[in-house]
Amino acid sequence: MPELNPSSITYVRLEGAAFRSVFDDLAALRIAVFYDFPYLYEGSMAYEKTYLETYARSERSFLFAVYDGNRMVGATTAIPLADETPEVQMPFQKAGYDLDTVFYFGESVLLPAYRRLGIGNKFFDEREAHARKFEQYTMTCFCAVQRPENHPLRPADYRPLDEFWQKRGYRRDSSLQSEMIWPDRDEAVETAKPMIYWTKNLL
Repeated sequence: MPELNPSSITYVRLEGAAFRSVFDDLAALRIAVFYDFPYLYEGSMAYEKTYLETYARSERSFLFAVYDGNRMVGATTAIPLADETPEVQMPFQKAGYDLDTVFYFGESVLLPAYRRLGIGNKFFDEREAHARKFEQYTMTCFCAVQRPENHPLRPADYRPLDEFWQKRGYRRDSSLQSEMIWPDRDEAVETAKPMIYWTKNLL
């Protein structure tokens, strides 16, 4: 791991339409990080910008980005569940949740050289603090892709983040499931991937 210079690390917070000012940087970072297991995402800039428009259209969406000099090396996002896409809302609607009380946490992406420095905890701190700015939200949530234990591209040293998420107060709720579609890096066509949600009460 290269030695990092703390003085070169800066943080940027953006909301709503300001997302568009970093679309290129954020899209490129998502593609780079999600290429690896467990997402194995074969991304494109065109798809990314369509996806990110959902966040740019939401007045309460939130981005916390990490820069090393002028380079975005990490980012995390959050958005009211009521402003998310139907496939994300669906399991909560079926379970009878009031969407207006839930804040959804999108990606947390961080280049490998910047991991294990406490930034992952900062990502959760920032998003939860943003959600708490609005009194109506009583729950936060995020989803994670489910891959089989014997997946051929699973690295031998892969460690899921379940323990970290549990320490942050989140619980895996197997009753909340959906599917998201993207092309794996070993696939010629897009396929549906099972997603399971983790939740935390803010109160």
